[in-house]
Amino acid sequence: QVQLVESGGGLVQAGGSLRLSCAASGSIFSIRAMGWYRQVPGKERELVARITSGGSTNYADSVKGRFTISRDNAKNTVYLQMNSLKPEDTSVYYCSLSTISTSGYLNIYWGQGTQVTVSS
Repeated sequence: QVQLVESGGGLVQAGGSLRLSCAASGSIFSIRAMGWYRQVPGKERELVARITSGGSTNYADSVKGRFTISRDNAKNTVYLQMNSLKPEDTSVYYCSLSTISTSGYLNIYWGQGTQVTVSS
């Protein structure tokens, strides 16, 4: 059983900053990547940022230069530093974890989501 616990969401004014955290625990054999996605009602969930076990990162074009993803391997925790926030960043943010099982299967886990609201 794998659990993802997110924290750090909230309400902030445009131009402000927030830092999201996501701690993974449980039966984790081999982490492939961790990341953050976001979703607003009526739209598909979209990738915000992702970091692989080797440290490679990729970002959505809309957040490049403003958001930074990082990871503490020892704590199985991923962070998302969000600066220069815009009202269009308002969304529920979900942490994701992809692992390779002992049988070689790819598993993807999701957190419960944390609300980020940016006021104009």
